[in-house]
Amino acid sequence: MRRASPRAVRLLLLASLALAGCGIDVEGRSDEPVAGAGAPAHGDTFIQSSISDIAGLIPNITSDSASHEVGGLVYDGLIRTDRNLDWTGQLAESWTFSRDCMTLTFKLRQNVRWHDGQPFTADDVLFTYRTMIHPKTPTAYKDDFLVVKDAEVLDPYTFRVTYSRPHARALQSWGMNMLPKHLLERYVADGKLKESPQNSQPIGTGPYRFKEWKSGEKIVLVANPDYYEGRPYVGRIVYRIIPSQGTIFLELKARGVDLASLTALQYVRQTEYPAFRKAYRKYRYPSSGYTYFGFNLKDPRFADRRVRQAFAHAINKQELIDGVVLGMARDATGPLRPGTWAYTDRVTRYEHDPEKARALLAEAGWKDRDGDGLVEDKEGRPFTFTIRTNQGNEERKKVAEIIQQRLKEVGVGVEIQILEWSSFLKEFIKKKRFEAIVMGWGVGTDPDQYVVWHSSQNGPDQLNHISYANPEVDALLEAGRSSCAQPDRVRYYHRLQEVMAEDLPVIFLYFRDALPVVASRVRGVEPAPAGIFYNFTEWFVPRELQRYTSG
Repeated sequence: MRRASPRAVRLLLLASLALAGCGIDVEGRSDEPVAGAGAPAHGDTFIQSSISDIAGLIPNITSDSASHEVGGLVYDGLIRTDRNLDWTGQLAESWTFSRDCMTLTFKLRQNVRWHDGQPFTADDVLFTYRTMIHPKTPTAYKDDFLVVKDAEVLDPYTFRVTYSRPHARALQSWGMNMLPKHLLERYVADGKLKESPQNSQPIGTGPYRFKEWKSGEKIVLVANPDYYEGRPYVGRIVYRIIPSQGTIFLELKARGVDLASLTALQYVRQTEYPAFRKAYRKYRYPSSGYTYFGFNLKDPRFADRRVRQAFAHAINKQELIDGVVLGMARDATGPLRPGTWAYTDRVTRYEHDPEKARALLAEAGWKDRDGDGLVEDKEGRPFTFTIRTNQGNEERKKVAEIIQQRLKEVGVGVEIQILEWSSFLKEFIKKKRFEAIVMGWGVGTDPDQYVVWHSSQNGPDQLNHISYANPEVDALLEAGRSSCAQPDRVRYYHRLQEVMAEDLPVIFLYFRDALPVVASRVRGVEPAPAGIFYNFTEWFVPRELQRYTSG
């Protein structure tokens, strides 16, 4: 979420916050003038809150937003998105794409060095590509690179890729973080990328250098004085790991952090007092992240589509939007964002209808056969299960509690288990040790979500956590990413949303608004269609307002 240069790979992650074409509301005033106050100056420390620790520091092999957020400042890709969410060069200064969408040629910057002083060249790009397709690389993002027919170094600063067929994500896939060949080649060959020093003490080309990681406590980055786009103004970034939204808010009130995301309740009711408005500026804009109620579809109870549809009728989504996020969200009818070019709202909807829910459960064989208020199957086993979600996220906990109550009303018993984030991912999500979950996904500028929904993507290091498999969805996902013609892709993605709305692999709940706050002493924050974090390297604190040394 807090990345100066969003990566294409990160656009499918939980914390993505940007949405093209949406306005941004700014609230909060400082006694110091905001616009034009103080000259840009290097230095100071910027303290960010992170609700979870990172899984590692090679984002290419992680799927949690915290790892990508930190890694996104240490590494660069060949391209990035700008303030308007258009693709622009990063490590590549230019590129050409053939008219048939089959050949992509990058011209690389010639003034880039890794943080250890070694030059960045096209050999590193080729190495990154080979790393991504290596059978022992544990990555969820392999498929964008498997469609490459040939990759070649034409000279130290020219790299060419040829595709076996048109690939809609061809360009944006090269927003992937580039990896240092001279440090990682032997680890990749041995299938030990996760065990490499790079995963705990990374060397990148990005605007910030890694300094320290104390697991469960903090991650520290320092400005790269040799960054090819110029040294960032903020001298040091400290990510404080605070696994509770309530505790993060207490730190905000004590001015112990400079950036955090508010809950809806905090935004609306708990920050409207003079001291807070002096210390912080609040922002609100539609995010690209949605919250969902998902199932382990290997469980035969949830494999029955009628059960999933019954649950959709039992849940009152407007109640969730009004009660949990105080109206600061939009109804999610599927995995694509409202207002984007591939979105359609002409899909099946599920109004709150407990009677319809009970009828669908009965049709699926679940009836209250003994009058105890719980539905049972033909063998008399009651329909009970556990919803798991992550610790520290009060909104997800409230969502789970409201779902629990609504399902109880139709005869389904629910327990709720709250788990520490890293354990939740490693021990339960990756190992598919769950019955149901409340989680979220972030979606990007392109509608392709092959890595989340295609049946081939259900391994422990992949992102189809719920084990969804639908042949028509697979075919639509394949067709949607195999064309460069937007009208054709619109047709495929409209049909995809229709099928998924009927099939309901998960119950799509809502797209929440982003509600970040930034310390008012920070200048250079310029809201844009991409949100506020796209230009983080240009943020600064005037010398007279700096609070910390940055060494």
